[in-house]
Amino acid sequence: MGCEVDWAFIQAVEHRPKPTIIEAGGIPLIDLSPLNSVGPDGPQSLSGLIAEVGSACRDWGFFQVINHGVPLDLQDQIKSASKDFFALSPEEKRRVRRDEVNPLGYYDTEHTKNVRDWKEVFDFAVQDPTEIPASHEADDQELQELRNQWPTYPPELREASTEYARAVEKLAFKLLELISLSLDLPADRLSGFFGEQTSFIRLNHYPPCPAPHLALGVGRHKDAGALTVLAQDDVGGLDVKRKTDGEWVRVKPIPDSYIINIGDIIQFCKSPGALPTARETAYSKE
Repeated sequence: MGCEVDWAFIQAVEHRPKPTIIEAGGIPLIDLSPLNSVGPDGPQSLSGLIAEVGSACRDWGFFQVINHGVPLDLQDQIKSASKDFFALSPEEKRRVRRDEVNPLGYYDTEHTKNVRDWKEVFDFAVQDPTEIPASHEADDQELQELRNQWPTYPPELREASTEYARAVEKLAFKLLELISLSLDLPADRLSGFFGEQTSFIRLNHYPPCPAPHLALGVGRHKDAGALTVLAQDDVGGLDVKRKTDGEWVRVKPIPDSYIINIGDIIQFCKSPGALPTARETAYSKE
């Protein structure tokens, strides 16, 4: 029987999705609404929330948040605009394709662990333009300037993305403050390191896959940044590796929530192996 997808997409046998989905249980779900009603005692009035965040970071490395302050209309706008963009012809999308000089824009041939991902992405920086080191050499002071690439259509993608990015970045800084407080540090101890940070947002599209038992939307990986703020639609597909037995378990989507993943920069965990590993399945709605 012939292969249903190009060999470049096929995962090694031990990394392929299993036919039976195991749903994750006990993942911390944290209500951030106390942030909107802080009393005169400041951090003292947030003690319960701070304890929840600290426990989730130590024991899980990730958690889900609700009542996070990102307006629902901004979420709806960027979902709608990104759906319209990914529905364009390949030729149109490639007009804003990233290249060797500029890593921002559209891309459809990304690899994770040397296996091609079954996905399309559109990347943009929160700060436009944004500057990054020109090389990995410690003594190299040269900077490279990156600028976002915006498609002509849909015209609303740029505005929707810009407003959404500001709201999500604001949430990220709030979370950094809670993590700092959970470590008995001043609230701005961690956020103070990110005055000139390089924050990026990625829009992911997972087209229907003819062989979801062979491919993954994104292969197994850890996040290299400080925090990842991840939105799922109602299809879901995010798997995380359970520490207790190494089993991949599915994170159930919760409407209007975000999954917060603690990245490698913030190694707030009980042991070096406690940082979460994730992957995403290779199917989604049109």
